[in-house]
Amino acid sequence: MNAEIRPVKTAAEIGLADLFAAVRKDLPGGSSTEAIRSDAFDRFAAQGLPNSRVEAWKYTDLRRLVSDAKPLAPQPDAAAKTAAGGAGAVFAALDVRRLLIVDGAFVPELSDLAALEAGVAIRATVEALGTKEMSLPFGMAWADPVAALNTALAGDGVVITVAAHVVVARPIHLVFVTTSGAPSAMFTRSRLELGNGASLTLVETHEGPDQSDYQVNAALQINVGDKASLDHIKVTSEGAAALHIATLETSIGADANYREFGLTTGGAVVRNQLFLRLTGEGTTTSVYQASLLSGRQHADTTLVVDHAASGSQSREVFKAVVDDEARAVFQGRITVQPRAQQTDARMMARALLLSDEAVANCKPELEIFADDVQCGHGTTTGALDDQLKFYLMARGIPEKEAEALLIQAFVGEVIDAIARDDLREALSSKMLDWFKGRE
Repeated sequence: MNAEIRPVKTAAEIGLADLFAAVRKDLPGGSSTEAIRSDAFDRFAAQGLPNSRVEAWKYTDLRRLVSDAKPLAPQPDAAAKTAAGGAGAVFAALDVRRLLIVDGAFVPELSDLAALEAGVAIRATVEALGTKEMSLPFGMAWADPVAALNTALAGDGVVITVAAHVVVARPIHLVFVTTSGAPSAMFTRSRLELGNGASLTLVETHEGPDQSDYQVNAALQINVGDKASLDHIKVTSEGAAALHIATLETSIGADANYREFGLTTGGAVVRNQLFLRLTGEGTTTSVYQASLLSGRQHADTTLVVDHAASGSQSREVFKAVVDDEARAVFQGRITVQPRAQQTDARMMARALLLSDEAVANCKPELEIFADDVQCGHGTTTGALDDQLKFYLMARGIPEKEAEALLIQAFVGEVIDAIARDDLREALSSKMLDWFKGRE
């Protein structure tokens, strides 16, 4: 007789089950999404919170890192809306269209919805759910337990549709801000549909108070049409005690140009997982990610790039600067499908350790099922170059300033990849703020 082995549920997993049971009837989308949500939660419950025995989560053990399940954040009141007014300050001086998501809820009255370009539509996720504009299932991320949990509990967010051949001149800035000082959880789901030949810059920032113990499970799905162009920039600067888990799933059409940039400076535990599928021929994709970490921060960037058509090109560069007892993780996998001949794909991960206790885990991978390809990957980890540092100090530059200059040069390759001058300068200022905080 074989004994059935059932894994012991953690307090957080039990709490999430109780939360879903309590709120499932009140979640947006109604009966059209109820079966999808139930199936998604069953898939999450069967796996539980991922742990180090799950290869994709090898370095980020959520069973250990998540001790409890927070209640859903309440709808933002007048005080919360007032507190959110200054969010997204890193891009406040730029000419961008701000869309505010406060405590997990889209707030139209705080958002810039006036004079939308012809062919551009913006709606709240709660309004679009259950229609042809918004559905909850994932593609590449379908099997991921955290993505399944987002599907089960997804609340609000933003749905953006850009018609074919529309060039959106002003960047659209999604401002996700947590204002509550009480423990809370937010599950947001947003979507972007970029039509054939259209062009857009999408900026996304996440922030919250240092004193609040909150949890964010955010998801963004993007469809990039044939010959379209998209720049997506994400800045994660959550509060010092926050847990931030984000899933990005992007499908990229033929002859499209997709550029992805991410900067992580805040949050106690951060996991940014990206699933990119190049579905059309002749697509060009670049992914540049940087993490600036200190204290006991833990930041994980996990990337999957699936080349599913011929003649496509991708470049992936990850840079981490790790101080104190912080830990940076990069896992990247490039998959080349059998039909994706003449693929050109390169991946590089580099980490700079500023203390003896700092840790960096880098694991780039290639899965190649085609024979006419050019693919490569590499990784390096090390400390600041003492000779270069001495060279600067010998010319009268103080030690901390010399270190900052070397770190700036190290991260500069990632920042310089941003096409727009105004956005690049704003993010350079954000990076300088981190250096000043370290001093």
